[in-house]
Amino acid sequence: MDIQLKKKPWFVRHKYYVSGGVVFLSLAAYTVALLFSPEKQRVSADTLGLAEAVQADFLEYVEQEGVVQPMLSLRVNSRISGYVERIVAEEGARVRQGDTLLVLSNPELLDEMEVQENALHKQLMSYREQEIEMEQKTLLLRKQVLQNRYELQRISDSYALSQEEFRMGIKSKAELEVARQEYEYKTRAAELEQESLQHDSAATIVRRSLIRNDREQEIRKFERVKAKQEWLVVRAPLTGQLSNLTVVPGQQVQAGGEIGEVKVLDRYKVRVTPGEYYIDRIVSGLPAKGTYKGKPYAMSVRRVVPEVKDRMFTVDLAFTGEVPPSLRLGQALRVQIELGNPERVLTIPRGDFYSVTGGQWIYKVVPGENRAVRTFIRLGRQNPKQYEVLEGLRPGDRVITSGYSRYGDVEELAWDE
Repeated sequence: MDIQLKKKPWFVRHKYYVSGGVVFLSLAAYTVALLFSPEKQRVSADTLGLAEAVQADFLEYVEQEGVVQPMLSLRVNSRISGYVERIVAEEGARVRQGDTLLVLSNPELLDEMEVQENALHKQLMSYREQEIEMEQKTLLLRKQVLQNRYELQRISDSYALSQEEFRMGIKSKAELEVARQEYEYKTRAAELEQESLQHDSAATIVRRSLIRNDREQEIRKFERVKAKQEWLVVRAPLTGQLSNLTVVPGQQVQAGGEIGEVKVLDRYKVRVTPGEYYIDRIVSGLPAKGTYKGKPYAMSVRRVVPEVKDRMFTVDLAFTGEVPPSLRLGQALRVQIELGNPERVLTIPRGDFYSVTGGQWIYKVVPGENRAVRTFIRLGRQNPKQYEVLEGLRPGDRVITSGYSRYGDVEELAWDE
C-alpha cells in the first residue's frame, strides 16, 4: 500500500533562497542607512574644546605687538662730495645739535678755494687802483670847480668895474659894449664847464658804486666757496641718538648721500602692522591701550599709512599721558586699538574652527546627549578673544570651538563620558 507524503511548506522548500534574500535586503538597508544618515565620528571627550554661547560685553579691538620707535628722526646727508677722513661719533652714541659726526676731505675743493682766493686778491687790487684813480680825478674836479667859480667871480667883478668907469666917463660906450660881450661869453663858458664838471662828478659816483658792488659780489662769491669747506664737517642736525651710520673711513660720499640718522629720544611712538581687514576701521584719533611690564598706558592712533603690503598696513600710535619709564627704541609693546564702544551681544570664544569652517558652521552639542551635530551659523564682528554670533545659536548653547583639523568633514561627533 502506498503512503501519501505531505507537501512541505514553500518557505521550507525555498529556505536557501529566502535566507539569501534576507541577507541581501539587510545589506541594502545598511547601505541606504549609510547613504542617507549623517556621517559620524567618535572622539575622546578629553580632546574636546567645549565653550558656551553667552550674552556678554563685546568690545571690538585690534591687538597687536608694536615696536617702539622715535617720534621724530632726521636723516643726515652730506652737502658736498668727499672722502670720509675721520669718524668722530660712533653709531648709537647720543649727540647734541651741532656736534661733529664725521669729517670729509675734498682736495678739489681746496684747489678751487686757492684759485678763488688768488682771483679775489687780484680783483681787490684792481678795484683799489681804480678807486685811487677816481679819488685823484675827484680832487682834480674839485680844483677845476674852484677855479671855475673864481673865474666867474673875476669876470663879474671886471664887468662891474667897466660899468662904473663908463658912468664916470673913463670908458666909452663902445668899450663898455666890448666888456659886456666878453662878460657874457666867459659867463656862458664857465656855466658850461660847471655843468660838465657836475656830469663828470656824477659819473665818478656811479662808477665808484659799480666798483663797490663788483667788489662785494666777488667777496660773497669767495665766501660761498669758503663756506663749502665748513660742509666737510658733518654735524648733528638735532639732539638725539645717532643710528644707521652707513660709512667707513676712506669711503667716497656723494653730495646728498645718506650718512646716518639721528633719532629724538624724548618722545616715542609705537608702530604696529594690522591686517588689511581693519584698514577701513582704523583712523587717526582712535583710543588705544599699550601694556608695558603689566601696566596699561593710554595711547591714541596718530597716523595711518593706507598702503597695503603683504596684506598688512602701518599704524603709528602715540602716548596721550604717562610714558613708560626706561622705554627703549626697538622694544616690543602689546597694543590694543579700540574700534568702538562695548555692546551687549551673543558671543562665543575664538577657536580654530573659524580657519576650517570659515565661520559658516560649528558643532553644537545636543542637550542631554554626548554628541554634537553640524549647525550653520552666521558670525559678525570679532576681536582677539570673541566672535559675535548673529544667527544659529542661542544663549546657553554649548559648542565645540577647537580640534576641527582632526574631524574632517563629518556631520556628527560622539563621545563617551
